[in-house]
Amino acid sequence: MNNLTSYINNEIKPLKHTDSIAEAQDLFLEFPYTHFPVTEDGVYIGCVSKENVELLNSDAIVNETRFHFERFFVRTSTIWLDVLEIFAKNESNLIPVLDDKNTYLGYYELEDVIRFFHETPFLKEEGGIIVVEKETDKFSMSQVAQIIESNNAKILGLFISNVVGNKVEITVKISQSGLNDIIQTFRRYEYEIISEHQDDSYLNSLKERSDYLDKYLNI
Repeated sequence: MNNLTSYINNEIKPLKHTDSIAEAQDLFLEFPYTHFPVTEDGVYIGCVSKENVELLNSDAIVNETRFHFERFFVRTSTIWLDVLEIFAKNESNLIPVLDDKNTYLGYYELEDVIRFFHETPFLKEEGGIIVVEKETDKFSMSQVAQIIESNNAKILGLFISNVVGNKVEITVKISQSGLNDIIQTFRRYEYEIISEHQDDSYLNSLKERSDYLDKYLNI
């Protein structure tokens, strides 16, 4: 699988701070971007958004509108999950990419990063997904890995998918479809199972017994 940095795009050069707003407006008319980077002497200074540019005087210079700039970016070392998060937080389909010395290298397009995501084992490989929850101060990644590997399964992907109050939610993809033993082990370690699984025989058994008891009490 390619490294995410292989998706850095340089097809369109960034706007210069001396360009006119009319040039920026033309760029957004030609390409379906929500934002586009601006540089000054080759240094990234922020992004202009399509929404703002449409409202500005076309005779103005880009540099005169610095207070409208949005200054999000990623580095070549930023992992793909964090890149996706920055796309989402900024409601953008383009993100500038800088190296560790803040040199502008190009940009990522959202479509390319999603394509990269689809090629990761988390989505590409067959397996089962479990979502579990536990108190933040009682949770550890190493424990989650131990639970899964002690049941002879391999982790294809693992990330913190939500944090609410003092609880953390973890999404795990594993390399097997029979999840019941792993689910029961998570329960023994006091994890709450958030996801639903057809092969969770423990829950199914409890439900069947509960239904039987309800039926018996209603006789």
